[in-house]
Amino acid sequence: MITNLHTHTSRCNHALGEDREYVISAVAAGIKTLGFSDHSPMPFPEGYDSSHVRMAMEELPDYCSSVAALKDEFKDDIEIRLGVELEYYPEYFGRIMKELEKHKIEYAILGQHFIGNEIGEHYMGKPLGIDILRRYVDQTIEGMKTGCFLYLAHPDIPKFTGADKDYYIEMRRLCEAAEKLQVPLEINLLGIRSERNYPDRRFWKIAGETGCRVVIGSDAHRPEDIADTASEKTALEMAEEFHLNLI
Repeated sequence: MITNLHTHTSRCNHALGEDREYVISAVAAGIKTLGFSDHSPMPFPEGYDSSHVRMAMEELPDYCSSVAALKDEFKDDIEIRLGVELEYYPEYFGRIMKELEKHKIEYAILGQHFIGNEIGEHYMGKPLGIDILRRYVDQTIEGMKTGCFLYLAHPDIPKFTGADKDYYIEMRRLCEAAEKLQVPLEINLLGIRSERNYPDRRFWKIAGETGCRVVIGSDAHRPEDIADTASEKTALEMAEEFHLNLI
């Protein structure tokens, strides 16, 4: 892997290690471009606690300054970029984008972990039926249409328990939209190394048939994840099997 733009930090409270350790691991692995993309804060109403999945708003300045310092320290060894992983929540999207622009965030990847505006809604990693899947696809397409996202992370995250025919209909709709909008789709290495429900072979068959552009993302939550060549090999084999358009 030469480029990895999906890297978290301990600020999201479910990743380990210091920021600098991720860079050291990337340099040792021969990566040329490392993008930090920790889970973005959200301007949720007071009293709603999402601290177990994303950084707090007050941590954003430290996140940005830390990455800026690492850019300078390692400028002769690796290109470092400053990004976030962000859900598309219509109620909060405009406000958080203004905040990210103020802090000069260079890119955002779309990681639609929940639907609606998250509060009281279904997490995509838990079993779900066709109604939730349709809402996921609708909302993810809306997010891609904003033009604000570099790519779509783990597009196959929904843990769908319904009929295959329904899965194919909805995910083909997602893939066709991604191809039309030229938003790349990510084969997520965390899903491989953690043996999650994704990457979903059904999804990547559809992605291959629709000619979607595809990237590989480490989704690193530990410094050693950056050098996870075993999961990368599995992803490359899947890309070859389904004739995916890797970019």
